[in-house]
Amino acid sequence: MNTHLLNDRLNAVAEHLVDLRRTSPLVQCITNTVVTNFTANALLAIGASAAMADVPTEAGIFAPIASGLLINLGTPHAEQRVAMLESARAAAAAGTPWVLDPVAIGALPVRTTLAHELVQLRPTIIRGNPSEILALARSGVGGRGVDSTDSAEAALPAARALAAEFGSIVAVSGPIDIVTDGITDIRVSNGSALLTRITGGGCALGAVIAAFAALSDDRLSTTVAACAVYTIAAEQAALVSSGPGSFAVAFLDALATVSADDVRDRASIR
Repeated sequence: MNTHLLNDRLNAVAEHLVDLRRTSPLVQCITNTVVTNFTANALLAIGASAAMADVPTEAGIFAPIASGLLINLGTPHAEQRVAMLESARAAAAAGTPWVLDPVAIGALPVRTTLAHELVQLRPTIIRGNPSEILALARSGVGGRGVDSTDSAEAALPAARALAAEFGSIVAVSGPIDIVTDGITDIRVSNGSALLTRITGGGCALGAVIAAFAALSDDRLSTTVAACAVYTIAAEQAALVSSGPGSFAVAFLDALATVSADDVRDRASIR
């Protein structure tokens, strides 16, 4: 990546962070019961706002009100499945950007069927680990539960195919995150392995991506920004942590304090 383009991308990430804190986007989260509290706290820490509106009828009413929507398939009980489809349709009709996080699809039939139904509604952004992205593109059978057994680079052709077919930005999470619109691939190399040692590290990223998506129609740029800010905060938290417990607390603090200057100084984007 040439120096001019890199500087433009770093500046865009920094500006998106400033805009997020100025506008405090409201994110509707239909997410799994394991991570609800952590996801809400992550959004509040970074400067957004959270609404866990996942009741059928109410979910569809709320989607046009929200600045962004997250649909996370971690624990898709029957009522929540209805709410997911309802809110995705309402978001699409209203122009609310929405994120699909197809958690643990592939081997598990209920969530896999639901994910393939939801993706037909053309999510603004798809975020998942490599095995989930491969399964959503029907190029793999999923990982080991929520853990990926594939690399981000191995999932890149599937991510590009999903982007091309559904008009979505696709973010493949891993030690190096890859964000693609099907043509342009951008890699974000920040982060900490401790993110994989706490509950909700990936799920909360989906909510943060939804918050950033509310800031601009350039969703490739906003998704890169979300991944960069989130993983820079993880790096900062890891520096003052002795293990997963202290990291979880320090990470929320870091999300609240990471600055535009930190982004310009620390972001590893190519």
